[in-house]
Amino acid sequence: MNLSYQLYSSRFVEDWEAVLVHLAKTGYAEVEGFMGAIHNAAEFRSSLDRHGLRMPSLHLGIEDLERDLSGAIETAKILGVGHVFAPYLDAAERPADAAGWQAFAGRLAAIQETMAASDLGFGWHNHDFEFEPLSDGSSPMAHILDAAPDIGWEADIAWIVRGGADPFDWIKRYAGRIVSVHIKDIAPLGECEDEDGWADVGQGTMPWDRLMKIVRAETSAGIFVMEHDKPSDAFRFAERSFSYIAGLEG
Repeated sequence: MNLSYQLYSSRFVEDWEAVLVHLAKTGYAEVEGFMGAIHNAAEFRSSLDRHGLRMPSLHLGIEDLERDLSGAIETAKILGVGHVFAPYLDAAERPADAAGWQAFAGRLAAIQETMAASDLGFGWHNHDFEFEPLSDGSSPMAHILDAAPDIGWEADIAWIVRGGADPFDWIKRYAGRIVSVHIKDIAPLGECEDEDGWADVGQGTMPWDRLMKIVRAETSAGIFVMEHDKPSDAFRFAERSFSYIAGLEG
């Protein structure tokens, strides 16, 4: 299994060449991009090639996709990306009811249709708010996946937990939709507060030994992305997390 690394985890390093060198040396074969790291797609692709890294997936905001979808597709092609994921929706833009979330899913479905015509996969990357129940008891995540049946799901498992939901239940319910998984960890209560309560993978409370087994056995996920939203040391995070997950696979 090739392990990927979400470059957002290293956004404070401010030296992408050093980041890529370290990731390749650590053993990562892939990275997941976000546009804050990529100012020139061709130059970044050259850096990836130089260090023997691939970028199978890329995060692009839904507003950027809707504003210039053809440009987004061109960028993805230059970088060698196979799957694009929309990763977030600002709080002010989030619908308040089921109908609103179903309409939002329609926007995602329209992007997916165009992406598919260019041989690109497209999907949604969750945070916690998609699992917070609406007034009728339903969840935004279910509306997104059910109303847009052709989009993929990049399942950020730790955010499911922070959203108060059972990750094992959601993995089983939508196993056929999961094409990518974010691997991150939650620190024990009161620890790592300077890192927003996140931990290096294997150092927190997430049962990744069991989660990896069910993800590998029941989903078709082919992209496994290490992420920490606010590491105090991104290099340490990359190394410790890789060692832990590689040890599970070994």
